[in-house]
Amino acid sequence: MKQNFDVVVVGGGMVGAAVACGLGGSSLKVAVIESEPPQAFAADQPHDLRVSALSIASKNILETVGAWDGVVKRRLCPFRRMRVWETAGDTEFCSDDINYPELGYIVENRVTQLALLERLQDFANIELICPATIGKINYWTGKPSELELGDGRVLSAKLLVAADGGQSRVRQTVGLGVTSWDYKQHALVIYIETDYAQQDITWQRFVPSGPQAFLPLTGHYGSIVWYNSPDEVRRLKALSNEDLMRELTATFPDCLGKVNAVLGTASFPLKRQHAQSYVKPGVALVGDAAHMINPLAGQGVNIGLLDAAALAEVLIDAYKQGLDVGDMTVLRRYEKMRRNENLKMMTVMDVFYRVFSNPVLPVKFLRNLGLGLAERIAPAKNKVMRAAMGLDGNLPKLARGEPIV
Repeated sequence: MKQNFDVVVVGGGMVGAAVACGLGGSSLKVAVIESEPPQAFAADQPHDLRVSALSIASKNILETVGAWDGVVKRRLCPFRRMRVWETAGDTEFCSDDINYPELGYIVENRVTQLALLERLQDFANIELICPATIGKINYWTGKPSELELGDGRVLSAKLLVAADGGQSRVRQTVGLGVTSWDYKQHALVIYIETDYAQQDITWQRFVPSGPQAFLPLTGHYGSIVWYNSPDEVRRLKALSNEDLMRELTATFPDCLGKVNAVLGTASFPLKRQHAQSYVKPGVALVGDAAHMINPLAGQGVNIGLLDAAALAEVLIDAYKQGLDVGDMTVLRRYEKMRRNENLKMMTVMDVFYRVFSNPVLPVKFLRNLGLGLAERIAPAKNKVMRAAMGLDGNLPKLARGEPIV
């Protein structure tokens, strides 16, 4: 049995589900294919290890497509302050300085995904196919793609959206290449309970072995991100929770507070990857399928959600004009909106990483001087805050809180 769709989104994670929600309520017929549903949420569950710092632009996107209430009713931790320091240089950003109540929100990835998938159920033009396996992807230039599912169904798509992660099967099948390199450093994520009650600050300290970061979670909980060499991360990860707690106490700054318990760990390598093109006839890449960025400033999910918002806007506009949503004249508009913006963000994060990991004394002096100056020059601080909040640049309508349907 063949089903015909205008758009088939492969991957129902945060970014793929956001693309579909952006198209919700339109006249486009959309399918979302996801391999397995996320675990249901319960308020008494421990926090997940995978969390993201959602920007104000990301909140605007989720709010405008109707998914933000689903986040709020589950769990999130707003933060108002962000501190960055290294020895002499120190700067702290506060949302009060630009008249915003928050700089962003720490949210578990599963909570965001659940809120979006829940919202999908409200749209008559969207079909969520989950759980589902893809047996084969048939791609032809100039005609609809076909996906053969494990249950025997065949889906035909005028546009195939690859939202299936850094190792995207769709991207590889259609032959879109990537440029990538490893940073030769890993990040250890540690879920902790501290003496402090719920905090409103996220911070990052730079030391010779790599950054040390703290993300607040609800209640007495937090998420530590410890960047280090692959060997050292493996050693730390192999420790018992009690021994790792002692290492944290000895290594991290006093502002972490007393760590009462280590509750879980995970690790991942740092990698930069960028697709050489985001589009081909009948295909568009979004999120990690298009780009993987250094996680230093937590912008990976945020730029992925901006991809989703931009693609949805372009497709809605094209449909209203009677254009084929898989045509390259349409898809190049999306690529023009997002590829250079993402490349700029990736380059800034790359420079930031390399400058702060450089042990040469003159470089160290200059970066400390830069942090000190940033603390004293209000316009520069405010511009950095707005960029981190996703409020600068060529923003899609959804990121500005403007409906597109």
